[in-house]
Amino acid sequence: MSSAEIDHRIVSFLSAFARRQAAGTTDFPGGFAVRDDAYARSHEHNQLVVEGETDPSLLAAFQRPQITVLSEAVGEDCAPALAAAGYDHRVHVVMVHQGPRPAPAARAVRVTVDDLRTPLTGRMRGWMPDADEETLRHLVDRRAARLRGAPEVHFLAARDEAGAVAAWGDLYYDRVSGLAQLEDLVTAETHLRQGHATTVLATALHHAADAELFFLVADPADWPQHWYARRGFVPAGRMHVFTRT
Repeated sequence: MSSAEIDHRIVSFLSAFARRQAAGTTDFPGGFAVRDDAYARSHEHNQLVVEGETDPSLLAAFQRPQITVLSEAVGEDCAPALAAAGYDHRVHVVMVHQGPRPAPAARAVRVTVDDLRTPLTGRMRGWMPDADEETLRHLVDRRAARLRGAPEVHFLAARDEAGAVAAWGDLYYDRVSGLAQLEDLVTAETHLRQGHATTVLATALHHAADAELFFLVADPADWPQHWYARRGFVPAGRMHVFTRT
């Protein structure tokens, strides 16, 4: 499979996911706007998603808090205009798994949004100490909208010996398109470096063993990219995220 085909299929998957989970969408040349008033403080659910060539000045006029550009080249073209409009710019790396996906030694289990609420809220408070309770609620509860995003959506969690959720992540799987995505793999602060995230990842990989492409999106400047590389993931492209407060 060529790199261009991989890029096209991943862009199509991410675009379809954003549309499906949205409460409403508005198309514009090169992309679409998503909204969900139930999660008004979630940038993910009230952003612009750019799939192809577009007018950068048009993007800034929407006054959205976040703009995700799925094409590496288009994102680079949009960067100067969006920087001038006050947007911060982050580049994320798309990584694709290579190699076997055997059954894990220990398995993660499927959980619900309610199961994740307490550990996820605790982690969010650590990352966003100045956030108010309403913002935290939106960022935690928005996971329910993700259930609409793909034909199969699994919230997976590894539990400790006492049964507490120690690590968790989302698996999005479309058997028809042959694509699967791992998203938001997180370990509780009290359970770091105990192998729980590896359990969640291995379970997700094995569940989607038949997927032609298993991918994730990582921060290239952060340690997770190197962690994933040691577990069979290789860079396959880049996407751009612009944010403004």
